[in-house]
Amino acid sequence: MKPIKIARLAAAALGLIALPALAHPGHELSGWGAGLLHPLSGVDHLLVMLAVGLWSALALPAARAAFGPLAFIGGLLGGAVLATQGLALPMIEPGIALSVIALGLLLATAARAPAGAGLAVIAVCGVLHGYAHGAEAPLAAGFSRYVAGFVLMSALLHAAGWGLAASLRGGQQVLRRVAAAVLGASGLALLFG
Repeated sequence: MKPIKIARLAAAALGLIALPALAHPGHELSGWGAGLLHPLSGVDHLLVMLAVGLWSALALPAARAAFGPLAFIGGLLGGAVLATQGLALPMIEPGIALSVIALGLLLATAARAPAGAGLAVIAVCGVLHGYAHGAEAPLAAGFSRYVAGFVLMSALLHAAGWGLAASLRGGQQVLRRVAAAVLGASGLALLFG
């Protein structure tokens, strides 16, 4: 499938699962809707999800491009389980800010860093973000639907990042540099802001 088609499919899927406008109080989300919305609720999550897809398209051979998202989603699920089991991980918010910086560095060195090291960094970032997702789960019933929602949205954002990188054949170096700079600056702003 052509990269442009993948990016368009990811964008269409994001549009199909759009959540209802919550213009009035009393429409709190739980379960599936809360899970779908959570990765979009913070710039840190959004940037990291897109960066995983970008890195996977730029640093991995096409046959292994799914390894980046799979490593992240595996870490995401592991982190969510840790949070629900009451295991306290220290300094989650600074860790999440550092994960944004780490992915910026991965993108900056996409052509030179060993793929295994990149996948390990991505998995650790997934654990941190998954822990935050799990810790912020709605108290209402529907945790498994919540998890399914944030895993699906994460995968769609990974696909969107991959599709963007794959569709810019001649401009991948520029995209990589711009994305690395945006991630680094955003991570520093989150860490010190």
